[in-house]
Amino acid sequence: MIDTLCDELGGGGEDIAVACFYFDSTAQKEQSAAGLFGALLRQIVGGFTQIPKEIKDEFQRYKKYIGGRKPQLPEIVKMLGSCSSTQRTFLCLDGVDECSAPDRADILLSLEEIIQTSPTTRVFLTGRPHVGDEVEKRFLCRAAFLSIGPRIYDNTRYIQKRLAQDATSDEMDWLLEVEIMGKIMVTASEM
Repeated sequence: MIDTLCDELGGGGEDIAVACFYFDSTAQKEQSAAGLFGALLRQIVGGFTQIPKEIKDEFQRYKKYIGGRKPQLPEIVKMLGSCSSTQRTFLCLDGVDECSAPDRADILLSLEEIIQTSPTTRVFLTGRPHVGDEVEKRFLCRAAFLSIGPRIYDNTRYIQKRLAQDATSDEMDWLLEVEIMGKIMVTASEM
């Protein structure tokens, strides 16, 4: 989806920015709301030919603190909203259900603030169904939901292809392949 946004919208001469973040449930401590929005801000600013003065000034202000303190979440969100307001912006967050509940609340609240500051910003979130309720509460009717689930045919084709690419295929007989297919299909249907 990121490639599609970049290819289809970026080539049209329109000034757009696409920033993305992938959550990982095993890295929840490292993936705070401030860290997420800092990463998005770096991606957006990285596309500028020149760093906006207000962002330079903000970081210079923080350098004066002992140890060069970093901007906090409210300041980062404000800078991201400011950068996003100068161009059409797409923020893509994958696996929102994999961040901690308190950080998820901060993230949704901050996204709402960015959208209010920058009406041309669009947000694309992916996550398991239980996150939909949180998103719906925060964004009310400003969000569109699309439920996507695994299709048996697609999963079967993918697994068969991967098994065919196995470098040690002589170690697996057809019974083991059938067993592997069966177990993966049952597990995948639960996701």
